Amino acid sequence: MFHLRKKEGKTKARTGILKTDHGEIETPIFMPVGTLGTVKAVNQDDLADRIKAQIILGNTYHLYLRPGNEIMKAAGGLHKFMGWDKPILTDSGGYQIFSLSDIRNLSERGATFQSHIDGSSHLFTPENVVDTQRILGSDILMILDECPPWPADYEYVKKSMNLTHRWATRGRDQFVNSKPLYGHDQQQFGIVQGGTFKDLRKESSEFLCSLDFEGIAIGGLSVGEPTGIMYEITDFNTDLLPEDKPRYLMGVGTPGNLLQCVALGVDMFDCVMPTRNARNGMLFTRNGIINIRNAKWKHHHKPLDPEFPTEVCQRYYMSYIHHLFRTNEILGLELTSKHNLTFYLWLMEQVREKIMDGTYHRWYPTMIEAVESRI
Repeated sequence: MFHLRKKEGKTKARTGILKTDHGEIETPIFMPVGTLGTVKAVNQDDLADRIKAQIILGNTYHLYLRPGNEIMKAAGGLHKFMGWDKPILTDSGGYQIFSLSDIRNLSERGATFQSHIDGSSHLFTPENVVDTQRILGSDILMILDECPPWPADYEYVKKSMNLTHRWATRGRDQFVNSKPLYGHDQQQFGIVQGGTFKDLRKESSEFLCSLDFEGIAIGGLSVGEPTGIMYEITDFNTDLLPEDKPRYLMGVGTPGNLLQCVALGVDMFDCVMPTRNARNGMLFTRNGIINIRNAKWKHHHKPLDPEFPTEVCQRYYMSYIHHLFRTNEILGLELTSKHNLTFYLWLMEQVREKIMDGTYHRWYPTMIEAVESRI
């Protein structure tokens, strides 16, 4: 259930509450990515208590392959398996099928693919993807879809979209006609496709909304198209979605992307960027982006930002964090990962406050300029 709290008015920014059996989620929200049942380099206590993650994302494709449905069901689902008692969203695995598998075949039945681990053959159908997510016990389930590449011609994108629509109908039927396994309710989100073609986006939005999903995702963006086009299609697409359901822009993005897309009416985001970039030495801060590997930090013997609540900012010299990366020490990956996630969740908290007090339209352009600068 989604409750819309406030619309800012001068932008399309809005704040709300998404209720699940594992807790309420305040939107706009960023979801840390825990593909294999773990957010890399971060433990669950830090995620919940220090980073203040309200919801995390797991991946059906990866968890289906390892540890597998049998082990997951015996463990009582993903929440118990990983020791996490807050909400979880699981992607259907469709994107991974198309991006990780060198050999795959799409048909009406579903997607046949080879495991990226051992080459074994598997079939995902709209129905068994729902069944697997029932076993995972996630709070929010995503449908199986095809994510077309960019660029792709109109006819290919239309054909792909229509296949996604037929799969969505079957996936919704399977969800409605099956039950949760662990005593808590689950929700299912549809995924709008249509590439960068506005007439297809309109058709896909209308079709997905007709299936009465609990929420709607905007898929098929952030796949290589220019940022300006991503913003244009997102802006167009949110106008086509119901106000009383959450809107989830999949796979986005930088802090600046999040701020801009909130202004375009998006409620939920996920991206591997904060943790992946952290492991490569990139820090996101409220004053800009830092590459901690750069030699300029070697002699910077003071903390970065003593008023920001992470160990990187308050406790440790920048020269020390630089040293950890130059010597490949694991602690560096942990500290920077926790820092970046804390920053992303702090940024979303600021977003919600600015929307509630009606100042988001004045605040976010300046904030985008700050967080996208290089230090």
